[in-house]
Amino acid sequence: MESSFRPAWWLPGPHLQTAWGQLARSRRQVVFVREVLETPDGDDLVLDHVGGPAASPRLLVLHGLEGSSYSVYVQGILAAAVRRGWRGIAINFRSCARDPASLSRMLPNRRPRLYHSGETSDLGFVLQTLAAREPEAPLAAAGVSLGGNILLKWLGENPDQRIVAAAASVSTPYDLAAGARHLERGVGRIYVAGFLKTLRRKAEEIVARFPETAAAVDLARVARSRTFWEFDDAATGPLHGFAGAADYYARSSSIDFLGSIRTPTLCLSSEDDPFLPASVLRRAKASASAAMTFQTTARGGHIGFVAGTGPRYWAEETVVGWLAARFPE
Repeated sequence: MESSFRPAWWLPGPHLQTAWGQLARSRRQVVFVREVLETPDGDDLVLDHVGGPAASPRLLVLHGLEGSSYSVYVQGILAAAVRRGWRGIAINFRSCARDPASLSRMLPNRRPRLYHSGETSDLGFVLQTLAAREPEAPLAAAGVSLGGNILLKWLGENPDQRIVAAAASVSTPYDLAAGARHLERGVGRIYVAGFLKTLRRKAEEIVARFPETAAAVDLARVARSRTFWEFDDAATGPLHGFAGAADYYARSSSIDFLGSIRTPTLCLSSEDDPFLPASVLRRAKASASAAMTFQTTARGGHIGFVAGTGPRYWAEETVVGWLAARFPE
C-alpha cells in the first residue's frame, strides 16, 4: 500500500525522527482514570482509561519497551482517538506503570516476573475483561514497537477471536533476533544503553525481592550486559521460562504468527528504522496473511513519522483513521 508520509524537512534522518517526540512532546495529552486490575496469578495490571461518549468505540493501546501509558506516542494515539469521539485504554505491562505524580518512578509488581515481547496472556486477559464489560461496544487495538509484536503474536495465536474488530501496529520488531543483532553496532548501541539502564535495575530488584529467582537470573552477567542478547540470555529468557535469548527470540517473534492473522490489521514501518533491518520488513510482508495491510515508508525512524511544520504525527493519525474506517458510523 502506497504511503502518504513526507518527513518534516527540519528532521532529516532516522535518529532525529526517532528522538524528536521524546524531547519535545507532552506526556499529558489526555486525562486518565486509573484502574488496577488483578491478574489470575495474583499480580497487578494497571490500565489507564480515557473517557468518551457511552457505547462509543474503544481503542486499547500497547506501549513499547520500557514505555507506559505516559509514553508520548501512546498519548498521541489516544488523543487522536478522543478527537474521533472514541474512548481509550492504555495497558501498562507489568513493572512499567508510572506514578502519575512522578512519571520517572515505575510502580513495582507483586509477582517474580516482568514482561517481554512474546507475553500475550496479560493482553488476552485484559481483552476478555473489556469484552465482558461492554460486549456491544466496538473494540480496536494498536501496538507500538514491542507492543506491536505482542499484539500481532496474540492475533496470530487467536485467529478466530471476535473481541478485537481491527488492529494496527507501528514500528514492530517482527524478528527479535534480527533486531537485537542490528542494534549491536554503531548508533544502535546508544539506544540499547538507555534501555538497559532500567532493565538491569529491574532484574536486580526482582532478585532482591524474590530470592527464589536468583537461580535463574545471572546477576553478574546482567551487570556486564551491553547488548539486548546478553541481557535477554542472562535475565529475560530464564526468568520467563526460556532456555536463553535464542529460545526467547525464536518463540516470541511475531513474524512466525503473521500468516495466521484473520483480523483486519494495519502495519506501519519505516525502512530506515534504526531498530530493525529493512530486510525483515520484506520478510514480514511476504509471510503475512491476506487480512493484513502493510504501509512501509522510506523514512520515519522508529516511532517517529514526524511530518509538516506543525508538526504532524503521521503514524498516529493514520492508525486511528484506518481503524475508524473499519467501524460503521
